[in-house]
Amino acid sequence: MIKKILIANRGEIAVRIVRACAEMGIRSVAIYSDADRYALHVKRADESYNVGSDPLAGYLNARQLVNLAVETGCDALHPGYGFLSENPELARICAERGIRFIGPSADVIARMGDKTEARRAMIAAGVPVTPGSAGNLDSLEAALEEADRVGYPVMLKATSGGGGRGIRRCNNREELQQAWPRVISEATKAFGSADVFLEKCIVNPKHIEAQILADSFGNTVHLFERDCSIQRRNQKLIEIAPSPQLTPEQRAYIGDLAVRAAQAVGYENAGTVEFLLADNEVYFMEMNTRVQVEHTITEQITGIDIVREQIRIASGLPLSMKQEDIEHRGYAIQFRINAEDPKNDFLPSFGKITRYYAPGGPGVRVDTAIYTGYTIPPYYDSMCLKLIVWANNWEDALDRGYRALDDMHLHGVKTTELYYQEILKNPDFRSGVFDTSFVDTHPDLIDYSVKNKPEALALAIAGAIAAYAGL
Repeated sequence: MIKKILIANRGEIAVRIVRACAEMGIRSVAIYSDADRYALHVKRADESYNVGSDPLAGYLNARQLVNLAVETGCDALHPGYGFLSENPELARICAERGIRFIGPSADVIARMGDKTEARRAMIAAGVPVTPGSAGNLDSLEAALEEADRVGYPVMLKATSGGGGRGIRRCNNREELQQAWPRVISEATKAFGSADVFLEKCIVNPKHIEAQILADSFGNTVHLFERDCSIQRRNQKLIEIAPSPQLTPEQRAYIGDLAVRAAQAVGYENAGTVEFLLADNEVYFMEMNTRVQVEHTITEQITGIDIVREQIRIASGLPLSMKQEDIEHRGYAIQFRINAEDPKNDFLPSFGKITRYYAPGGPGVRVDTAIYTGYTIPPYYDSMCLKLIVWANNWEDALDRGYRALDDMHLHGVKTTELYYQEILKNPDFRSGVFDTSFVDTHPDLIDYSVKNKPEALALAIAGAIAAYAGL
């Protein structure tokens, strides 16, 4: 069994992994830049080490991270999500140095990280994919020719992309001509690769993803699906498990496809297979070779600790469950509470949190790394916390979500809390039928009131008095 883990990440996912380690009797090692010196994951881990003054460089230096794991006596490394979590070089260096990488092999990460290679693998496995180019495109002329073949609109995508970056929708030849240099530039800067490919754009689909777990003994299971259709500019805002939009037959079909996809590439550990659903047709989109931000809601409906299973698998143990043992109960919703101002085109709102009160009560979970007095640095993702609610049925989950959002108090920065409450009140959302166009087709959702609650006004008055008195 793994004894000590270096957590090559920061923020709430690092705290999440620290908690799993504590429950399993495993020592945890945190890393931090100068900007994260007072971060919660640093305070919670058994040990913590500074990886440099630059806010990003230390989190992105694979060899330095593995060297630190060796020097501190770790026998495993957990990459979390983001940063180097889907970088095959990190997994490769871990293997070279005898450190267990808590994730799939470097070869599988590389194969699934290359979107064109992933498409080829899925086609060979009989998993349906969207029509598109057979491989990378070497010129604008080739892209225009391919677009004419599959028909507009099309999606021009970075082959090594992820997280909603390096993607442009093109509705005609002129837009494709304009997007070509932009996607090439963005892909090169963000992913170090100028490779791009093209797919038919599935207009206003439902975004459905399936969570899988696979061990080294050939056992692969799915933990049902999550609905990630509520998103803005390809960035997820609200996630739901299971999807309120699927029939039992669709649910079983998508779960089976995800297992087939994982088995086709020899996948091991936790992963997510993402699909688009339109006109009752399912299309493979991509595979994420890491733990997802939204893994929490799958845990809520199944009772399975995904991070714990990751560590068990990396320790060489078999899955602790079989497919027939896995059931789902009720509905779980996750809200990504971002430090952004929805009324100002979702402009980031970094700064000091003057007061934070976490919501609670039955069926409420909060995954976060913030606290009162913490300053949200401008160098990282704007997510402050993940608020997760669970209830026995869809209506109760919606009502509990609204109550939990109202129960939460986060002052000092602007957040998406009130915006999400507007979504929860919207009849189209409450009907349980929506797709990825929901945010764009409901611009009125930002017309909410920003009246301060009485407690916020009292806090402001108290702060003003304290400042006047020199306290």
